[in-house]
Amino acid sequence: MTDREKNRFTARAKRYARVGVNVGGVAARIATSRTLGRKQDRPANALALAAALGGLKGPIMKVAQLLATIPDALPPEYAGELIKLQSQAPPMGWAFVRRRMSAELGADWQTKFQSFEHQPAAAASLGQVHRAVALGGSDLACKLQYPDMQSAVEADLNQLQLLFALRKRFDPAIDTSEIGQEIAARLREELDYHREAKHIALYRHMLKDEKSIRIPKVWPDLSTGRLLTMDWLDGRKLLSHKDDPLAVRNRLATAMFTAWWLPFSRFGVIHGDPHLGNYSVFDESKKPTGINLLDYGCIRIFPPKFVGGVVDLYHGLDEGDGARVVHAYETWGFKRLNKDLIEVLNIWARFIYGPLLDDRVRTIADGVKPSEYGRREAFRVHQALKAKGPVTVPREFVFMDRAAIGLGAVFLHLAAELNFYRLFNEAIGDFAVTKVAARQQAAVEVAGLPSAAG
Repeated sequence: MTDREKNRFTARAKRYARVGVNVGGVAARIATSRTLGRKQDRPANALALAAALGGLKGPIMKVAQLLATIPDALPPEYAGELIKLQSQAPPMGWAFVRRRMSAELGADWQTKFQSFEHQPAAAASLGQVHRAVALGGSDLACKLQYPDMQSAVEADLNQLQLLFALRKRFDPAIDTSEIGQEIAARLREELDYHREAKHIALYRHMLKDEKSIRIPKVWPDLSTGRLLTMDWLDGRKLLSHKDDPLAVRNRLATAMFTAWWLPFSRFGVIHGDPHLGNYSVFDESKKPTGINLLDYGCIRIFPPKFVGGVVDLYHGLDEGDGARVVHAYETWGFKRLNKDLIEVLNIWARFIYGPLLDDRVRTIADGVKPSEYGRREAFRVHQALKAKGPVTVPREFVFMDRAAIGLGAVFLHLAAELNFYRLFNEAIGDFAVTKVAARQQAAVEVAGLPSAAG
């Protein structure tokens, strides 16, 4: 380890120690309140937690914001503060970028590009993206990982355990142990750009016939485990179209629905990061036509039987078949099910599946104010779990539920009016677990990825 690396490591260690103390202080305040029977000041505690984490950029911000998007992983006061945190780390300066690029592509790396922009086009929690031009003239996006991210991620995962310990102290209704395991697995995968390149190949295979969705091509000779070079896809932010004519908003919403549900229902694959920055809108003949999918770090490949559980729950709710509903929950891994707990889970299931069960053109919220959408159901679920829980959320359920919420947010922003029932039934088609298994096996072999067992 060089002196510079030692200095960075020492600085990071001190910073994490400080944050750990600060988070621990919030936990101690909550524990004291509970012990003495005092009423908790949740807004004040939430602000204190945000302040404790706010001095730390990098993966912990990604984790905190991710937690804030998982229903009931944190109380609403805490989620509201964490979602405000900025996940962008300060970008690397040009001198730092040159050293990092030399480490990845060799000292002559600049000769491998016609041009390479000094300022990043985007900076995020794990790395930053630079625009470049290939020797042949193609526009490129070069995603360069920040240094020492592996050690940073492992340290941040330790902080995650503190967050969950805090969660358990103020409210034990939700057992978050498996949520932590799932987040840790996905975050570690995001560090491996070789794997992300394979995810891109997987999506290019699964969506090759969908003209409304564009997937970049990877440039292997300009990529490494910590540098991912892809086609640059021109596009505008999705939210810049929220005031477009309804026909445009519906077209974009339909493309988003296809980009998410087709890979899941036919291949058992999900894009688990619903951040709006991961999509952009492309034009054809100067008209908004479809969406670009830009980031593939958080991809989840499910056992085909898990997808079967999703379809079983849908049909069970649609047909009033209680046995099929219970079978779906068991397939997902919910344990110690009883009548009361099933009724609680059904509150959330009917909310998530509601638009898919309604055979008519409608908005996703259907008259409910976007700011209130889902709050009533989340409150009812939480209150019921406090009385009848706790419930352990199976790890495979985490990103599926999170992505569904994120997709719903896109429909809310676009105020799209679609027949979600017909879109969903077209997506699942003549569903069979064996068909999903066969398609998944063929797709992962193309991409060079392992299939999911089960």
